[in-house]
Parts: sequence; C-alpha cells; structure tokens
Amino acid sequence: MHHFIRVVNALIALMLIAVLAAAYWYFWRPLPQVSGSIPAPVSAEITIARDGLDVPHIRAANLDDALFAQGYVTASERLWQMDSLRRLAAGDLSEVVGPVALAADRESRRLRLRRIAEEIYPRLLPEDRSAFAAYARGVNYYINTHRGNYSFEFAVLGYDPMPWSEIDTILIGLQMYRTLTNTWEDELRKSSMLAAGNPAKVQLLWPVRSGREFTPGSNAWVVAGSHTASGKPLFSNDMHLEWSIPGIWFMAHLEIPGMNVAGVTLPGVPGVIAGHNDRIAWGTTNLGFDVQDLYSEKFDPRTGRYLFHGALEQARREVEMLRIKGKPSEEIVRWVTRHGPIIVSDEHDQLALKWTAAEPGLFQFPFIEIDRARNWNEFSTALARYPGPGQNFLYADVDGNIGYHVAGKLPIRRNYYGDVPVDGSSGDYEWDGYIPFDQLPNVLNPSSGFIVSSNQNPFPADYPYHVNGNFPSEYRSRQILDLLRATKQLKPEDSLRIQKDVYSGFSMFFAKQLVQAVDRRKATNPTFTVPIEMLRNWNGQMDKDEAAPLIASLAFQYFRKFVADSAAPGKGPIYESLMSVAVIRNLLETRPKGWFDNWDVTLERALSDGLDEGRRLEGDAVDKWRYGAYLKVQINHPIGHSLPLVGRYFDVGPVPMSGSSTSIKQTSWKLGPSMRLDADLSNWDKSLLNIPIGQSGHFLSGHYKDEWDAYYVGKSFPMQFDKVDVKNTLKIEPAAGAVK
Repeated sequence: MHHFIRVVNALIALMLIAVLAAAYWYFWRPLPQVSGSIPAPVSAEITIARDGLDVPHIRAANLDDALFAQGYVTASERLWQMDSLRRLAAGDLSEVVGPVALAADRESRRLRLRRIAEEIYPRLLPEDRSAFAAYARGVNYYINTHRGNYSFEFAVLGYDPMPWSEIDTILIGLQMYRTLTNTWEDELRKSSMLAAGNPAKVQLLWPVRSGREFTPGSNAWVVAGSHTASGKPLFSNDMHLEWSIPGIWFMAHLEIPGMNVAGVTLPGVPGVIAGHNDRIAWGTTNLGFDVQDLYSEKFDPRTGRYLFHGALEQARREVEMLRIKGKPSEEIVRWVTRHGPIIVSDEHDQLALKWTAAEPGLFQFPFIEIDRARNWNEFSTALARYPGPGQNFLYADVDGNIGYHVAGKLPIRRNYYGDVPVDGSSGDYEWDGYIPFDQLPNVLNPSSGFIVSSNQNPFPADYPYHVNGNFPSEYRSRQILDLLRATKQLKPEDSLRIQKDVYSGFSMFFAKQLVQAVDRRKATNPTFTVPIEMLRNWNGQMDKDEAAPLIASLAFQYFRKFVADSAAPGKGPIYESLMSVAVIRNLLETRPKGWFDNWDVTLERALSDGLDEGRRLEGDAVDKWRYGAYLKVQINHPIGHSLPLVGRYFDVGPVPMSGSSTSIKQTSWKLGPSMRLDADLSNWDKSLLNIPIGQSGHFLSGHYKDEWDAYYVGKSFPMQFDKVDVKNTLKIEPAAGAVK
C-alpha cells in the first residue's frame, strides 16, 4: 500500500512538473523583455520606459526610430492579435484555424480587402509609406529575433507568423473601415421591407434624423475653459467598439524632437489614433454616413458581361485559392464590375458593391501629421486628407480653443440617396465626386462653450448634399449636454462620471407610455400589477441590479417588431435601425391612423409578451428579476477559451452589465466603451485614460487583464505624460549587424 501511494505521489509530482514546464515554455518564456538592452538596426539609442500599467513611453532621436520601437513593442505584447486581424481582413484565417473561419474568410475575399490594400500601397504618399515601413521593420525585428518563442496561440495552432509588410498595416486600417461603414446590409433589409409592405410606412421607419438633434453632433465632448475649474478646456472620448481580448487599443507614448504624443494606438498601425500631444487633444466618434452603394447589374454570370449606359462592358474575373487547415483549398471566383465586386448573386439579383475604401487614390494616412499638429490650422489641414471611415473629430488646445470637424471622403449623390439598391445599368446613379472638406460640418469656439458628439446626425436639415447613413437618435448626446451644463467648474473626474452614466431617456419615455396605456385601459390583468408599479416608480437608470429596465427593454423589443410588421407584414424581425427608438417615440407621440386599431392595446400586448419572455429567462417572480442577468457580457479569448480545464481563466465574464444603446455608457452583448480618455489641458498629468482589459496579450503577464476591475466600476488611471513613474526601462541600442 505504501509503495502504491509513493508511486501515485511520484506520478502526481511528475504531472505537476510537466504542467509547470509547459506553463513556463508556452506562457512565461514568451513574455517580452522590459529591461536591460537589446541591439537593433536603429540610428540612435531608443529608451522604452514602462509605467505601472505597462504603457511604453518611447523616446527616440527621430520618427523612423520611434515607429520602429512602436512596432517592436506592440508586437512583443500583441503579435497574435495583429496577425489574426490581418488574416481576418485578408480572408486567411481558415489557413490556421480551419473551417470554423470559412464564412468570415469568404466575406473578406468577397470584399477584396487584400486586393484593395495591394492597389493602395503604390499610391501612398512617400511620407506615409516611410512611416509604414519603419513600423514594419520594428515588427519584423521582433518576429526575427523570437523564432520559436511567440505567444501560446502560435504554438496551439502550430504555425509561425509571416513577416509584416506595409500592406498588412493597410489591411488593419481597412478592417476598421469595414467595421465602421457596413451599411450595405441595411439597404437589403430596407429593400426587402419595401417590397413586402407599405412604402410610406417603411420609409418612416428609416429616417436619417429624429428632428431633435443639435449640431454639431461612441461619445466625445469638449468643454471650453469658461466651464472648467482650471480655466482650460477639458476633452473626453470613449469610442464604442466590439468587445475582444485583448482589447482593440494599445496605449503608447512617443517622444522625438518636435513630437510628444500619447494616447491609444491601433495594433499594426503606426502613430497615435486618439489622445494628446503637448499642445492639443483630439478624438473621434463614428459618423455613420453611408459610403457604400449596391448596384443591381444586368449581368451574365457565364460571360461576365453587363450593361451600362446602353453598352455592354466586360467585368474583371478574379480567381483566388482559399487555404483551409486540414481540408482541400477552396477556389474563390469573383466578378468585378465598374461599380465593384458582385457580392450578392442569386436568381433575382446580381448586386455589386461600390465603397469609398475601394476607390483608387483615396487612401492616405494623416495620423502622424495629426500627432505633430500644434494648433487648429495644422490639425484641420491634416484632417483634410483623412480618407475614412467618416468620423466626427473633436479638438481642444492649450490656448483655449475647442473645435469640431467631420472628416472623410463622403460621396455626392445627385438624384438618389443610396438607401436601397439602384439600377447599375442606367448610369443615372453614379457618384459625383466627394463633399468638399470645407463644406463638411465644422465649428470652432462655439459661443455655448460645449461640443458634444455621440454619433448623432451632424448635418443640418437644409444641407446642400443628400445625406444618408445609420445615425442613432439624440438621447446619448442630449444627456451628455444636460449633465455638462448641470455641473459647474468641471474636472476630469466629472467627465469620467458622465462617461459611466446609464440613464436612458428613451427607456424612461417608453416605460411611461406602458404605464399610461395600462392606466387608461384600467387593465385588470393581474400579471401587470407588480411590473407596472415598478415602471411607475422607476428613475430611468439602466442599472444591472434593477428589474424595471429589463421589463421596459423586453416590451420595447416586441413593440418595435409590431410597428415594423405593421409597415411590412412578416418583416418585423429583420428591422434594425439605430434610429428606431426615435421612430417609436415619434409614432407614440403622434399615434397616426393606419398603424394599429388601438395603440394602447398594442402597448399592452408588447408588455404581456415581454413579461412572458422575462419569465422564461428569469422565473415567475418579477420583483426578483435583474437587468444584469439579462445583459451579461462574456468576452472570450479566441484561442485560450477552448483550452481544457483552464479555458475560463483566459476570459472575462460572464458579468452583469448596466447601460443600454440609449445611455451614455452604451453597452450591449456585442460592444461597449473601448477606451475612456479624459484630458485636462491645464495639466496633462491630471488626465485620465484606461482600456477595458489590459495592455498585454500574454496570459501570464500581470497586465493581461489588470484594468478590467477598474473599468467595470467606472474608475480610471492617471495618464502619465510629463511625469512618468517608471517601473522598467528597456534600451534599444544601434547595432549595424543586428538581424533585420
């Protein structure tokens, strides 16, 4: 017996040693070097000082060296994220993960993203190409000096990363472009509803403005010094993007003679995308302007010929092989017309996609110029060459100026709006260039002292060009402005408080409509008693620990479906529009004839159906429901999540969340604030910045998800700039013989 126990103990010890050895080899060994020195092909010594959040503060003698170091240090923390993003954009994920990624790869190939990137590269301005090349050299130096010692994802999937190229950086930019401008599917939904229903009603469901917007229009705001405690502007930005591990942003600080800039960077792309230098602060929110059009082509798929303006033209046939791990390669055949690739092909239609991202000569990269800008004139000059995706850019400087400018190449449509597919053969629906930069919405130093943008439509009703896009209602922007006006002597911590606000003006309005409907009809349904009293006493906070926001949310989903079904019978489930809450409010306030026999009866029906769903989700006791049990966010690591026994430790969640699509803290299962920046232009070191998860993509790093707890409760961290509390310092020394 004692012998058996000794054998078992020995086996357990061996297993433990094996586990520890594997943990060391795959997780600890690849952790980046953060101190000491390394030789590299640079022109002068570079210092990379890391603070307590692992933010690299890079000091170099020139721009090329700084971007080399940025590429190197970003790759050391996020190489697999960078590789997976370029593969996602190019349609190459199946090559390393297998058939599970086939749908995503086919979509990317259909959009031609790699072809577009390859067409963009030779047209880049010399200064843009130089910046991309310097960054790529840094990434490749990391790749070449760490063969066999990458993060665990490469080992699990059994491959090594290919060298990084300037085209890969363009691919990362195109992936972001794609994420923020995907409106062609809205055209299909609207077209389907128009074909099935009442055109006048359907048009009413897809407005581009609610009528309550204020101009100028994620979240960003800037406040003049007349409203702040310091007498200098305050600047805030929290861009809303999809949840991911690691998060989409990587914090960094670059300092060279003539440029001292810090903020969030996009892994795979040089420079700072949003943040501040020693003179100005800036950030963005997505504009939502429609830059994609679908053209119904009179197209013969056998020959590739199609009709345009009375003459036959020949589409270009492109053939590619899609490699699939463990399976035979798949041939991708694509036809490209003058409007773009055929992306919908069936017995009814051949639809080609025209997209600004694919238009020749438009792509430029102004962010290094923005990073160096010293004033509004230099900032706006750099913005003028920004191609897209269309964005609202907000600005502040240490001289007290605040400003706003829409930027991006926005197509001019003379005789149509681009909200549904158009006839591609007629030649009557072609773009007539792009809206001139100086005619895009902009303002400098408004008399109010406030500029707020929460993706709302910033174009005035009498704008001289046709406006179409997916703009949300004004609820978030209005709440931000109200809270800013209600606070005297604003400080950065006030901006952080506003960023985590979860009041929903729309949900409050809709809850009142439900209560009034039940009261007017004197409904005796006993299942209404408790939930109606909850809604009657509710304060509109989309709080994870309350039941009322769940009741209102479920009832609204059913009511929105009923409204859409009234406009287009059977199409209610496909109706998706960021403006739907404004549509519903306008309808409930006016209650036009022809929609429902009795609006109050329909509201009761929505409430009843919502309560039934709530009981299926959370049980019969409505007073014990919790909104956060419904709005649970699960952020899974794409590879670590699947590992046996330990997979859940790679993830975040599931966690109950507060907020909604109409609260300042815009939260859903899919997206949330991807960063929070609150800049104090009186003292940069009083600024605040955090990202949701952590800086590092390495599981055993102390910075893998060290920011999550603070992010979750709405706290932030000092954004170190002039005074850096250095924890580790790595020096990159020039060495002619270093591996490139």
